[in-house]
Amino acid sequence: MGSDPGRDDAPVLRIDLKVVPGSSREEIAGFLGDVLRVRVRAPAERGKANAAVLSLLARTLGVAPSALRVVSGASSPRKTLEITGLASDAVRARLEDAIGSR
Repeated sequence: MGSDPGRDDAPVLRIDLKVVPGSSREEIAGFLGDVLRVRVRAPAERGKANAAVLSLLARTLGVAPSALRVVSGASSPRKTLEITGLASDAVRARLEDAIGSR
């Protein structure tokens, strides 16, 4: 996870994802190094998997979906996601809580 200075002094964090579309369940699967593995039921077609990833992460992190944005890899399983409004330690803690609660 890396952070970038954001507009309005809101923290902006970038996180690398490995998305597994068409999974039997939706979950934050865990970290593989610095890459977060995310499984979603939606297929990888017409942005459905991306929308499912954003929805799952917004719920997990407790932020509005508008606080999340895919900045690279929109058509690839490997993506970089930008999160606005949460500090990196808060993001890491919420993701680890989600991973630990499965």
